[in-house]
Parts: sequence; C-alpha cells; structure tokens
Amino acid sequence: MARRRELARADRVLPGLWRLRLPLPWPGVPHGNAYAIAAGDGVVLVDTGLHEPGSMRQLELALGQANLRVEHVRLVVCTHAHSDHYGQAAPIMERSGAELWMHPNHQHMTSAAQDPKRAFERRFEIARQSGVPADALAAYREARGGGFGIAEIVMPDRELLPGVEVETDLGTWRVYETPGHAPSHVVLHQPERELLLSGDHLLGRVSLYYDFGYTPDPAGEFLDSLDVVDGLDVQLVLAGHGRPVRDARRLTAANRRTIEERIGRIRSALADGPRTAFDVVPEMWADVDLPEPTMIGWGLTEALCYLNHMELRGEVEKTDGDDPERWQLA
Repeated sequence: MARRRELARADRVLPGLWRLRLPLPWPGVPHGNAYAIAAGDGVVLVDTGLHEPGSMRQLELALGQANLRVEHVRLVVCTHAHSDHYGQAAPIMERSGAELWMHPNHQHMTSAAQDPKRAFERRFEIARQSGVPADALAAYREARGGGFGIAEIVMPDRELLPGVEVETDLGTWRVYETPGHAPSHVVLHQPERELLLSGDHLLGRVSLYYDFGYTPDPAGEFLDSLDVVDGLDVQLVLAGHGRPVRDARRLTAANRRTIEERIGRIRSALADGPRTAFDVVPEMWADVDLPEPTMIGWGLTEALCYLNHMELRGEVEKTDGDDPERWQLA
C-alpha cells in the first residue's frame, strides 16, 4: 500500500523563527525543513524544499500558517545544493524578487541537472563497476525515474563563504563550511542565541549520506566538518529534517561512532578476501533495513566513500584489472 503523503505545516520555534515542514516523496525521508526567519518587513528563507507537482502550494500552505506569503521572502539562503534544499529557489526568487546565497561548489547538483541523462548514466556505470547485479541495476534504473527535483537552475547572487553574515531580527548568522554530505554544504551559527542551522550536516538522528565522485574524500571531509561544529557554542540544532534538537556534541559523537563502526564492518568483510563495494553494503548496513534500490543509490555511495577514505589512509586497495572492481586489505 502506498504511503500517505504528509501535508506541509509551520511550527514556531522561537518568536520570529518558524520551521516549515515540507513533504518529500522518498522512503524513510517523509519531510524536509525550510526555516523562515524574521528580517525587517519580511523573512530570510533558509532552504526551499524539493520541486515537484504541487510543491509550491505546499510551501504556500506552510508559510500561510505563519501568516507569511512567498512575497515576504527577502533572501533565499541554501545550506547546500541538494534538490530538497535548493529545488524551489527559482520560483521563490521569481515571485519575491529575493536574491539567492549559496556556496560556490554547487556543481555537484547544478551541472548534473543541466544534463540529467548523462548524470544518471554516470551513476549507473559506477554501480555496474561496483558489482551491482544486472537485475538489481535494472530495478534501480526504473526506480530512479528522470527528475532532479529542481524547478530551474539558478546561480547564486552571492557566494556563501566564511566571513559572510546573514542579518535577521534574531541577530547575525555566521557561515561555516561543512563539506562531506555535499561539497556545497554550509551551516549557519547565531552565537548569542547559540542556534545552529545545520542543513543535513547534523540531524537529530544519525543518517549518513555523501555525494560521491566530486571530491577525493567526502567521508574525511564530513569528519573534519564535525570538528567545525564542535568548536561552536550550540544550544539548539535546527536541522534540515526532523525536529529541532539539543546536545550538538552528543550528535557529532554519535556520527563519528557510527562511521567508525561501519568502516570496521567493511574492514571485517574484506578480511575474508577481495569484495566489490556492493558486496560489503549489507554488512556495512547490518543495522539498516531499506529496499534494494535504496541500498544501491544510498548504501553503495556510502560504501564507496568509506573505501576511498580507507584507501587514502593506506588500509585498502583495489585489486588489479577486475571488472567489476574489487577491494582488498592493503
């Protein structure tokens, strides 16, 4: 039976700060958050939601519950360029006249969205080289569909880099680079109120995903970015999915612990001999129960990032000449 889709809603976190909970079509990820922050006669909108049929209406419903309209948006800020955080930037900008601020390393999404067919074929070839069986690969192709969830590719009016500040009625938010989940990822910190707009870098539960193939070591970048957040005073984490949560350092520690556990499982799997990246996914995800297309699109990406990270640390290496590629302990 098909899962019933959630409806958009707004929750006031603090006076002048609303969480806009926007529905998503993905298994295990029923909604994503945008945040509206009072700023003068309007709001700063942090993240936009995924673009799909009816999605702008869902955003309007959420804003309406906060007595706001799209036309009240004075600035769009994207924590990163994934479709559920950037996908509706274009129609929001068109209706409100707002600028877009986003990190310049957005090509992992904007370049792919310019040629979706090529981007999907690249993913399929990586999956094939990583040992995904032909029947599972065919099911993955069918499940993926053809959309990117982006209304229109728009470039940022300002690059969201360290030193840039976002002014709101709740004070000034400072930008920190936190790549790993995506090359374009940043967090926004409000030091006086000890608030962190964390995007997908830090969630209320451990849910790891890395963009593969755009930087040499996404997993290592993510671990370094956890150190960045540990250096900030944070009382409340405003994440891209789920409810606001406290105890940021407990969350960063849980992410590090999970990563080490999964790397340890990969290491144990390779102790029995060379394996493809896809072979090790079920063991790496021994505590996760998701359908096979998700294991390919999500689990395989995570396994490849850990294998690259382990290779850079001198722990593993690819065997010579195998197709599909196999990995072994160094």
